Amino acid sequence: MSTVKAGGSDPAPPAGRRPYGPSRVRTPRSVTGTRRVIAAAFLLPALVLLGALVVYPIVYSVYRSFLDQAGTGFAGLDNYRALFTDDTIRTAVRNNAVWVVFAPTVATVLGLIFAVLTERIRWGTAFKLIVFMPMAISMLAAGIIFRLVYDQAPERGIANAVAVGVHDTFSASSGFPKAHPLPVHPLKAGGGGSFVTKEPVRAGEAVRLPLVGVAPAKMPGDARPAKAATTAAGGKITGTAWLDFTKGGGGKPNVVDPEELGLKGITVEAVRDGKVVASATAGADGVFTLPASADGAQIRLPADNFREPYNGVDWLGPTLVTPGIIGSYVWMWAGFAMVLIAAGLAGLPRELLEAARVDGANEWQVFRRITVPMLAPVLAVVLVTLMINVLKIFDLVFIIAPGSSQDDANVLALQLYRSSFGTDADLGIGSAIAVLLLLLVIPVMLFNIRRMRKEGRR
Repeated sequence: MSTVKAGGSDPAPPAGRRPYGPSRVRTPRSVTGTRRVIAAAFLLPALVLLGALVVYPIVYSVYRSFLDQAGTGFAGLDNYRALFTDDTIRTAVRNNAVWVVFAPTVATVLGLIFAVLTERIRWGTAFKLIVFMPMAISMLAAGIIFRLVYDQAPERGIANAVAVGVHDTFSASSGFPKAHPLPVHPLKAGGGGSFVTKEPVRAGEAVRLPLVGVAPAKMPGDARPAKAATTAAGGKITGTAWLDFTKGGGGKPNVVDPEELGLKGITVEAVRDGKVVASATAGADGVFTLPASADGAQIRLPADNFREPYNGVDWLGPTLVTPGIIGSYVWMWAGFAMVLIAAGLAGLPRELLEAARVDGANEWQVFRRITVPMLAPVLAVVLVTLMINVLKIFDLVFIIAPGSSQDDANVLALQLYRSSFGTDADLGIGSAIAVLLLLLVIPVMLFNIRRMRKEGRR
Protein backbone atom coordinates (compact mmCIF):
# COMPACT_ATOMS: atom_id res chain seq x y z
CA MET A 1 0.00 0.00 0.00
CA SER A 2 1.16 3.50 -0.79
CA THR A 3 1.53 5.94 2.03
CA VAL A 4 0.25 9.49 2.16
CA LYS A 5 2.82 12.11 3.12
CA ALA A 6 2.12 14.71 5.73
CA GLY A 7 0.53 17.81 4.36
CA GLY A 8 -2.14 15.91 2.36
CA SER A 9 -0.32 15.69 -0.97
CA ASP A 10 -1.41 13.04 -3.48
CA PRO A 11 0.62 9.90 -3.72
CA ALA A 12 3.06 9.75 -6.57
CA PRO A 13 1.81 7.74 -9.55
CA PRO A 14 3.41 4.42 -10.22
CA ALA A 15 6.36 4.38 -12.52
CA GLY A 16 5.45 4.33 -16.25
CA ARG A 17 1.96 5.83 -15.78
CA ARG A 18 0.59 9.32 -16.66
CA PRO A 19 -0.23 11.66 -13.78
CA TYR A 20 -3.71 11.50 -12.28
CA GLY A 21 -6.31 14.13 -13.25
CA PRO A 22 -6.67 16.12 -16.51
CA SER A 23 -3.81 16.23 -18.92
CA ARG A 24 -1.62 19.24 -18.56
CA VAL A 25 -0.07 18.86 -22.02
CA ARG A 26 -0.48 22.16 -23.92
CA THR A 27 -0.30 22.71 -27.64
CA PRO A 28 2.74 24.82 -28.44
CA ARG A 29 2.03 28.28 -29.77
CA SER A 30 3.91 27.48 -32.94
CA VAL A 31 1.43 24.67 -33.73
CA THR A 32 -1.56 26.97 -33.16
CA GLY A 33 -0.03 29.61 -35.39
CA THR A 34 0.59 27.07 -38.12
CA ARG A 35 -3.04 25.97 -38.03
CA ARG A 36 -4.24 29.55 -38.35
CA VAL A 37 -1.96 30.12 -41.31
CA ILE A 38 -3.29 26.99 -43.04
CA ALA A 39 -6.90 28.02 -42.35
CA ALA A 40 -6.20 31.51 -43.69
CA ALA A 41 -4.58 30.02 -46.80
CA PHE A 42 -7.70 27.99 -47.52
CA LEU A 43 -10.04 30.94 -46.84
CA LEU A 44 -8.01 33.50 -48.77
CA PRO A 45 -9.28 32.62 -52.30
CA ALA A 46 -12.87 32.75 -51.11
CA LEU A 47 -12.26 36.03 -49.27
CA VAL A 48 -10.62 37.55 -52.34
CA LEU A 49 -13.53 36.54 -54.55
CA LEU A 50 -16.02 37.78 -51.96
CA GLY A 51 -14.26 41.11 -51.75
CA ALA A 52 -13.87 41.50 -55.51
CA LEU A 53 -17.37 40.38 -56.50
CA VAL A 54 -19.48 41.52 -53.53
CA VAL A 55 -17.82 43.97 -51.14
CA TYR A 56 -16.08 46.17 -53.72
CA PRO A 57 -19.15 46.55 -56.00
CA ILE A 58 -21.31 47.47 -53.01
CA VAL A 59 -18.86 50.06 -51.72
CA TYR A 60 -18.26 51.52 -55.18
CA SER A 61 -22.00 51.66 -55.93
CA VAL A 62 -22.61 53.61 -52.72
CA TYR A 63 -19.75 55.97 -53.64
CA ARG A 64 -20.92 56.37 -57.26
CA SER A 65 -24.50 57.10 -56.19
CA PHE A 66 -23.34 60.45 -54.77
CA LEU A 67 -21.74 61.59 -58.05
CA ASP A 68 -23.33 63.22 -61.08
CA GLN A 69 -23.98 61.63 -64.46
CA ALA A 70 -20.44 62.20 -65.68
CA GLY A 71 -18.95 60.91 -62.44
CA THR A 72 -16.76 63.97 -61.99
CA GLY A 73 -18.87 66.10 -59.65
CA PHE A 74 -20.47 65.56 -56.27
CA ALA A 75 -24.28 65.37 -56.58
CA GLY A 76 -25.18 64.87 -52.96
CA LEU A 77 -28.63 63.37 -52.52
CA ASP A 78 -29.88 64.46 -55.94
CA ASN A 79 -29.77 60.92 -57.33
CA TYR A 80 -31.73 59.57 -54.37
CA ARG A 81 -34.19 62.46 -54.66
CA ALA A 82 -34.78 61.47 -58.29
CA LEU A 83 -35.90 58.00 -57.17
CA PHE A 84 -38.99 59.55 -55.60
CA THR A 85 -39.66 62.38 -58.07
CA ASP A 86 -39.15 60.71 -61.46
CA ASP A 87 -42.45 59.19 -62.67
CA THR A 88 -40.78 56.24 -64.38
CA ILE A 89 -38.81 55.26 -61.27
CA ARG A 90 -41.84 55.74 -59.04
CA THR A 91 -43.76 53.37 -61.29
CA ALA A 92 -40.94 50.84 -60.89
CA VAL A 93 -41.07 51.18 -57.09
CA ARG A 94 -44.86 50.74 -57.10
CA ASN A 95 -44.66 47.70 -59.37
CA ASN A 96 -41.98 46.17 -57.14
CA ALA A 97 -44.33 46.56 -54.18
CA VAL A 98 -47.06 44.77 -56.15
CA TRP A 99 -44.60 42.00 -57.03
CA VAL A 100 -43.45 41.54 -53.41
CA VAL A 101 -47.01 41.36 -52.09
CA PHE A 102 -48.70 39.16 -54.68
CA ALA A 103 -46.15 36.97 -56.50
CA PRO A 104 -44.64 35.17 -53.45
CA THR A 105 -48.03 34.88 -51.76
CA VAL A 106 -49.79 33.36 -54.77
CA ALA A 107 -46.90 30.99 -55.53
CA THR A 108 -46.72 29.83 -51.90
CA VAL A 109 -50.48 29.32 -51.61
CA LEU A 110 -50.57 27.33 -54.86
CA GLY A 111 -47.57 25.29 -53.73
CA LEU A 112 -49.33 24.51 -50.44
CA ILE A 113 -52.54 23.50 -52.22
CA PHE A 114 -50.71 21.28 -54.70
CA ALA A 115 -48.61 19.65 -51.97
CA VAL A 116 -51.64 18.84 -49.79
CA LEU A 117 -53.93 17.66 -52.60
CA THR A 118 -51.33 15.44 -54.26
CA GLU A 119 -50.35 13.74 -51.02
CA ARG A 120 -53.12 11.15 -51.23
CA ILE A 121 -53.58 10.59 -54.95
CA ARG A 122 -51.91 7.75 -56.78
CA TRP A 123 -50.45 9.88 -59.55
CA GLY A 124 -49.25 12.61 -57.17
CA THR A 125 -45.59 12.12 -58.10
CA ALA A 126 -46.30 12.56 -61.81
CA PHE A 127 -48.34 15.69 -61.09
CA LYS A 128 -45.54 17.15 -58.96
CA LEU A 129 -43.06 16.43 -61.74
CA ILE A 130 -45.24 18.29 -64.25
CA VAL A 131 -45.72 21.28 -61.93
CA PHE A 132 -42.01 21.42 -61.08
CA MET A 133 -40.90 21.08 -64.71
CA PRO A 134 -41.04 24.86 -65.50
CA MET A 135 -38.19 25.31 -62.99
CA ALA A 136 -35.94 23.59 -65.54
CA ILE A 137 -36.68 26.39 -68.03
CA SER A 138 -34.62 29.56 -67.98
CA MET A 139 -36.23 32.94 -67.42
CA LEU A 140 -35.37 33.84 -71.01
CA ALA A 141 -37.20 30.82 -72.42
CA ALA A 142 -40.17 31.33 -70.10
CA GLY A 143 -40.39 34.96 -71.19
CA ILE A 144 -40.45 33.98 -74.86
CA ILE A 145 -43.12 31.35 -74.17
CA PHE A 146 -45.41 33.78 -72.38
CA ARG A 147 -44.80 36.53 -74.92
CA LEU A 148 -46.42 34.13 -77.40
CA VAL A 149 -49.10 33.03 -74.92
CA TYR A 150 -50.18 36.66 -74.43
CA ASP A 151 -50.01 37.58 -78.12
CA GLN A 152 -52.94 39.77 -79.15
CA ALA A 153 -53.70 37.74 -82.29
CA PRO A 154 -55.95 34.77 -81.34
CA GLU A 155 -54.34 32.59 -84.01
CA ARG A 156 -50.98 32.90 -82.19
CA GLY A 157 -51.74 33.68 -78.54
CA ILE A 158 -53.38 30.81 -76.70
CA ALA A 159 -54.75 33.10 -73.97
CA ASN A 160 -56.71 35.16 -76.49
CA ALA A 161 -57.65 32.06 -78.46
CA VAL A 162 -59.42 30.75 -75.35
CA ALA A 163 -60.96 34.17 -74.61
CA VAL A 164 -62.26 34.55 -78.18
CA GLY A 165 -63.57 30.98 -78.22
CA VAL A 166 -65.54 31.49 -75.01
CA HIS A 167 -66.82 34.90 -76.16
CA ASP A 168 -67.94 33.66 -79.57
CA THR A 169 -69.76 30.75 -77.95
CA PHE A 170 -72.19 33.16 -76.31
CA SER A 171 -72.00 36.11 -78.72
CA ALA A 172 -71.77 35.78 -82.48
CA SER A 173 -69.14 37.83 -84.25
CA SER A 174 -69.84 40.26 -87.03
CA GLY A 175 -69.74 38.87 -90.55
CA PHE A 176 -68.45 41.92 -92.40
CA PRO A 177 -66.30 44.20 -90.24
CA LYS A 178 -65.15 47.47 -91.85
CA ALA A 179 -67.56 47.07 -94.81
CA HIS A 180 -68.98 50.38 -96.05
CA PRO A 181 -70.63 51.94 -99.11
CA LEU A 182 -69.01 54.30 -101.61
CA PRO A 183 -70.37 57.85 -102.05
CA VAL A 184 -71.91 56.83 -105.39
CA HIS A 185 -73.83 53.98 -103.78
CA PRO A 186 -77.52 54.32 -102.84
CA LEU A 187 -76.60 53.98 -99.15
CA LYS A 188 -75.68 56.54 -96.52
CA ALA A 189 -74.63 56.44 -92.88
CA GLY A 190 -77.57 55.79 -90.61
CA GLY A 191 -75.93 56.43 -87.23
CA GLY A 192 -74.40 54.04 -84.75
CA GLY A 193 -72.46 52.24 -87.49
CA SER A 194 -75.49 51.33 -89.62
CA PHE A 195 -76.26 52.25 -93.23
CA VAL A 196 -79.67 53.09 -94.79
CA THR A 197 -80.92 53.70 -98.30
CA LYS A 198 -81.06 57.33 -99.35
CA GLU A 199 -84.63 56.92 -100.57
CA PRO A 200 -87.57 54.80 -99.38
CA VAL A 201 -88.28 51.67 -101.40
CA ARG A 202 -91.52 50.73 -103.12
CA ALA A 203 -93.25 47.43 -103.69
CA GLY A 204 -92.16 45.70 -106.84
CA GLU A 205 -88.74 47.37 -106.85
CA ALA A 206 -85.44 45.50 -106.90
CA VAL A 207 -83.22 47.07 -104.25
CA ARG A 208 -79.45 47.20 -104.65
CA LEU A 209 -77.23 47.30 -101.56
CA PRO A 210 -73.58 47.36 -102.72
CA LEU A 211 -70.71 47.50 -100.24
CA VAL A 212 -66.92 47.60 -100.40
CA GLY A 213 -64.14 47.16 -97.85
CA VAL A 214 -64.69 43.46 -97.09
CA ALA A 215 -61.39 41.58 -96.90
CA PRO A 216 -61.35 38.38 -99.02
CA ALA A 217 -60.53 36.36 -95.91
CA LYS A 218 -63.71 37.66 -94.24
CA MET A 219 -66.03 36.59 -97.05
CA PRO A 220 -68.12 33.47 -96.29
CA GLY A 221 -66.54 30.37 -97.75
CA ASP A 222 -69.77 29.29 -99.46
CA ALA A 223 -70.60 32.72 -100.93
CA ARG A 224 -71.66 32.52 -104.56
CA PRO A 225 -71.55 35.10 -107.37
CA ALA A 226 -74.11 37.79 -106.72
CA LYS A 227 -77.41 37.63 -108.61
CA ALA A 228 -79.40 40.65 -109.63
CA ALA A 229 -82.78 40.43 -107.94
CA THR A 230 -85.91 40.39 -110.08
CA THR A 231 -89.19 42.12 -109.36
CA ALA A 232 -91.25 40.18 -106.82
CA ALA A 233 -94.97 39.64 -107.05
CA GLY A 234 -97.51 40.19 -104.30
CA GLY A 235 -96.15 43.55 -103.19
CA LYS A 236 -92.97 42.05 -101.84
CA ILE A 237 -89.60 43.77 -102.10
CA THR A 238 -86.51 41.95 -103.31
CA GLY A 239 -82.94 43.08 -103.45
CA THR A 240 -79.30 42.10 -103.61
CA ALA A 241 -76.53 42.82 -101.12
CA TRP A 242 -73.16 42.18 -102.67
CA LEU A 243 -69.48 43.12 -102.62
CA ASP A 244 -69.21 45.74 -105.35
CA PHE A 245 -65.60 44.94 -106.16
CA THR A 246 -64.06 42.98 -109.00
CA LYS A 247 -60.64 41.39 -108.58
CA GLY A 248 -58.11 42.78 -110.99
CA GLY A 249 -60.16 45.92 -111.63
CA GLY A 250 -63.00 46.58 -114.00
CA GLY A 251 -66.68 46.40 -113.22
CA LYS A 252 -69.16 49.22 -112.75
CA PRO A 253 -70.40 50.68 -109.48
CA ASN A 254 -73.98 49.84 -108.50
CA VAL A 255 -74.04 47.05 -111.10
CA VAL A 256 -73.89 43.35 -110.24
CA ASP A 257 -70.91 42.12 -112.27
CA PRO A 258 -70.37 38.39 -112.90
CA GLU A 259 -67.30 38.00 -110.66
CA GLU A 260 -68.70 39.89 -107.65
CA LEU A 261 -69.85 37.83 -104.66
CA GLY A 262 -73.03 38.04 -102.64
CA LEU A 263 -72.84 39.01 -98.96
CA LYS A 264 -74.29 35.83 -97.56
CA GLY A 265 -75.86 36.15 -94.11
CA ILE A 266 -76.02 39.95 -93.99
CA THR A 267 -79.08 41.23 -92.11
CA VAL A 268 -81.45 43.63 -93.89
CA GLU A 269 -84.16 45.62 -92.07
CA ALA A 270 -87.07 47.75 -93.28
CA VAL A 271 -87.40 50.84 -91.06
CA ARG A 272 -90.33 53.24 -90.93
CA ASP A 273 -90.53 56.12 -88.45
CA GLY A 274 -87.60 54.68 -86.53
CA LYS A 275 -89.23 51.25 -86.09
CA VAL A 276 -88.27 47.98 -87.75
CA VAL A 277 -91.27 46.70 -89.69
CA ALA A 278 -89.59 43.76 -91.42
CA SER A 279 -86.24 42.02 -91.70
CA ALA A 280 -84.55 39.41 -93.84
CA THR A 281 -81.22 37.66 -94.33
CA ALA A 282 -79.39 37.54 -97.64
CA GLY A 283 -78.72 34.18 -99.24
CA ALA A 284 -75.46 32.86 -100.67
CA ASP A 285 -75.99 34.94 -103.83
CA GLY A 286 -76.86 38.06 -101.80
CA VAL A 287 -80.57 38.01 -102.68
CA PHE A 288 -83.13 38.82 -99.96
CA THR A 289 -86.91 39.26 -99.88
CA LEU A 290 -88.97 41.56 -97.63
CA PRO A 291 -92.76 41.32 -97.14
CA ALA A 292 -95.25 43.88 -98.42
CA SER A 293 -95.16 45.66 -95.07
CA ALA A 294 -91.80 47.09 -96.08
CA ASP A 295 -93.42 49.24 -98.76
CA GLY A 296 -92.43 52.88 -98.30
CA ALA A 297 -89.78 52.11 -95.69
CA GLN A 298 -86.07 52.69 -95.82
CA ILE A 299 -83.82 49.65 -96.02
CA ARG A 300 -81.21 49.55 -93.29
CA LEU A 301 -78.13 47.44 -92.82
CA PRO A 302 -77.82 47.36 -88.99
CA ALA A 303 -74.52 48.00 -87.22
CA ASP A 304 -74.33 44.38 -86.05
CA ASN A 305 -73.28 43.47 -89.58
CA PHE A 306 -70.15 45.62 -89.30
CA ARG A 307 -69.12 45.33 -85.68
CA GLU A 308 -65.44 44.61 -85.18
CA PRO A 309 -64.87 40.98 -84.12
CA TYR A 310 -63.82 40.28 -80.56
CA ASN A 311 -60.03 39.89 -80.51
CA GLY A 312 -59.59 38.91 -76.89
CA VAL A 313 -57.96 40.68 -73.97
CA ASP A 314 -55.06 43.09 -74.26
CA TRP A 315 -52.88 41.08 -71.89
CA LEU A 316 -49.78 43.13 -72.61
CA GLY A 317 -51.50 46.50 -72.49
CA PRO A 318 -50.83 49.08 -69.76
CA THR A 319 -53.53 47.71 -67.45
CA LEU A 320 -52.82 43.96 -67.42
CA VAL A 321 -49.14 43.71 -68.31
CA THR A 322 -47.91 43.47 -64.69
CA PRO A 323 -50.52 40.86 -63.59
CA GLY A 324 -49.77 38.92 -66.77
CA ILE A 325 -46.04 38.81 -66.05
CA ILE A 326 -46.71 37.87 -62.42
CA GLY A 327 -48.78 34.96 -63.76
CA SER A 328 -45.79 33.72 -65.76
CA TYR A 329 -43.59 33.98 -62.64
CA VAL A 330 -46.10 31.97 -60.58
CA TRP A 331 -46.18 29.35 -63.35
CA MET A 332 -42.42 28.90 -62.92
CA TRP A 333 -42.05 29.08 -59.13
CA ALA A 334 -45.19 27.37 -57.84
CA GLY A 335 -43.42 24.05 -58.41
CA PHE A 336 -40.47 25.19 -56.29
CA ALA A 337 -42.84 26.09 -53.44
CA MET A 338 -44.71 22.81 -53.84
CA VAL A 339 -41.58 20.66 -53.56
CA LEU A 340 -40.34 22.38 -50.39
CA ILE A 341 -43.76 22.31 -48.75
CA ALA A 342 -44.26 18.65 -49.73
CA ALA A 343 -40.95 17.81 -48.04
CA GLY A 344 -42.10 19.57 -44.87
CA LEU A 345 -45.47 17.86 -45.09
CA ALA A 346 -43.80 14.45 -45.26
CA GLY A 347 -42.09 15.15 -41.94
CA LEU A 348 -45.24 15.97 -39.98
CA PRO A 349 -46.16 13.50 -37.19
CA ARG A 350 -49.08 11.54 -38.56
CA GLU A 351 -50.35 10.58 -35.13
CA LEU A 352 -51.39 14.19 -34.48
CA LEU A 353 -53.36 14.35 -37.70
CA GLU A 354 -55.05 11.02 -37.04
CA ALA A 355 -55.82 11.98 -33.45
CA ALA A 356 -57.55 15.14 -34.66
CA ARG A 357 -59.64 13.13 -37.12
CA VAL A 358 -60.57 10.64 -34.41
CA ASP A 359 -61.69 13.55 -32.21
CA GLY A 360 -64.12 14.60 -34.93
CA ALA A 361 -62.20 17.28 -36.83
CA ASN A 362 -62.98 17.45 -40.54
CA GLU A 363 -60.29 17.79 -43.21
CA TRP A 364 -60.57 21.58 -43.39
CA GLN A 365 -60.14 21.89 -39.62
CA VAL A 366 -57.16 19.53 -39.67
CA PHE A 367 -55.61 21.55 -42.49
CA ARG A 368 -56.24 24.96 -40.93
CA ARG A 369 -55.51 24.22 -37.27
CA ILE A 370 -52.79 21.54 -37.46
CA THR A 371 -51.19 21.23 -40.89
CA VAL A 372 -50.66 24.92 -41.64
CA PRO A 373 -49.36 25.88 -38.14
CA MET A 374 -46.89 22.99 -38.17
CA LEU A 375 -45.76 23.95 -41.67
CA ALA A 376 -45.22 27.57 -40.66
CA PRO A 377 -41.38 27.32 -40.65
CA VAL A 378 -41.36 25.82 -44.16
CA LEU A 379 -43.89 28.35 -45.43
CA ALA A 380 -41.74 31.14 -44.03
CA VAL A 381 -38.66 29.79 -45.85
CA VAL A 382 -40.54 29.62 -49.15
CA LEU A 383 -42.15 33.03 -48.75
CA VAL A 384 -38.93 34.82 -47.79
CA THR A 385 -36.96 33.13 -50.57
CA LEU A 386 -39.49 34.20 -53.17
CA MET A 387 -39.65 37.73 -51.77
CA ILE A 388 -35.90 38.11 -52.21
CA ASN A 389 -36.21 36.62 -55.68
CA VAL A 390 -38.94 38.98 -56.91
CA LEU A 391 -37.08 42.05 -55.66
CA LYS A 392 -34.46 41.21 -58.31
CA ILE A 393 -36.90 40.24 -61.10
CA PHE A 394 -35.68 41.46 -64.47
CA ASP A 395 -35.73 38.84 -67.21
CA LEU A 396 -39.47 38.22 -67.47
CA VAL A 397 -40.36 41.92 -67.48
CA PHE A 398 -37.72 42.78 -70.06
CA ILE A 399 -38.76 40.00 -72.44
CA ILE A 400 -42.56 39.82 -72.04
CA ALA A 401 -43.48 43.50 -71.84
CA PRO A 402 -43.54 45.11 -75.32
CA GLY A 403 -41.91 48.45 -75.85
CA SER A 404 -45.24 50.29 -75.67
CA SER A 405 -45.96 48.86 -72.20
CA GLN A 406 -42.49 48.52 -70.72
CA ASP A 407 -42.81 51.75 -68.77
CA ASP A 408 -46.05 50.46 -67.23
CA ALA A 409 -44.45 47.11 -66.31
CA ASN A 410 -41.19 48.66 -65.13
CA VAL A 411 -39.47 47.31 -61.99
CA LEU A 412 -36.38 48.45 -60.13
CA ALA A 413 -34.00 45.88 -61.62
CA LEU A 414 -35.14 46.75 -65.14
CA GLN A 415 -34.86 50.47 -64.41
CA LEU A 416 -31.37 49.84 -63.05
CA TYR A 417 -30.43 48.34 -66.43
CA ARG A 418 -32.13 51.11 -68.41
CA SER A 419 -30.47 53.85 -66.35
CA SER A 420 -27.00 52.32 -66.38
CA PHE A 421 -26.63 51.34 -70.04
CA GLY A 422 -27.29 53.01 -73.36
CA THR A 423 -26.50 56.34 -74.94
CA ASP A 424 -28.26 58.32 -72.20
CA ALA A 425 -26.90 56.31 -69.27
CA ASP A 426 -26.74 57.93 -65.83
CA LEU A 427 -24.60 55.76 -63.59
CA GLY A 428 -25.36 58.01 -60.64
CA ILE A 429 -29.08 57.18 -60.73
CA GLY A 430 -28.30 53.57 -61.64
CA SER A 431 -26.08 53.24 -58.57
CA ALA A 432 -28.73 54.86 -56.39
CA ILE A 433 -31.27 52.29 -57.63
CA ALA A 434 -28.78 49.51 -56.83
CA VAL A 435 -28.35 50.86 -53.28
CA LEU A 436 -32.14 51.09 -52.90
CA LEU A 437 -32.50 47.46 -53.97
CA LEU A 438 -29.83 46.46 -51.44
CA LEU A 439 -31.66 48.34 -48.67
CA LEU A 440 -34.91 46.60 -49.60
CA VAL A 441 -33.31 43.15 -49.56
CA ILE A 442 -31.43 43.59 -46.26
CA PRO A 443 -34.51 43.52 -43.94
CA VAL A 444 -35.79 40.37 -45.60
CA MET A 445 -32.36 38.73 -45.26
CA LEU A 446 -32.08 39.75 -41.60
CA PHE A 447 -35.50 38.29 -40.92
CA ASN A 448 -34.46 35.05 -42.61
CA ILE A 449 -31.17 34.85 -40.64
CA ARG A 450 -32.97 35.55 -37.37
CA ARG A 451 -35.55 32.88 -38.12
CA MET A 452 -32.82 30.33 -39.00
CA ARG A 453 -30.95 31.02 -35.77
CA LYS A 454 -34.16 30.68 -33.80
CA GLU A 455 -34.87 27.35 -35.47
CA GLY A 456 -31.30 26.22 -34.74
CA ARG A 457 -31.69 26.85 -30.99
CA ARG A 458 -34.71 24.60 -30.74
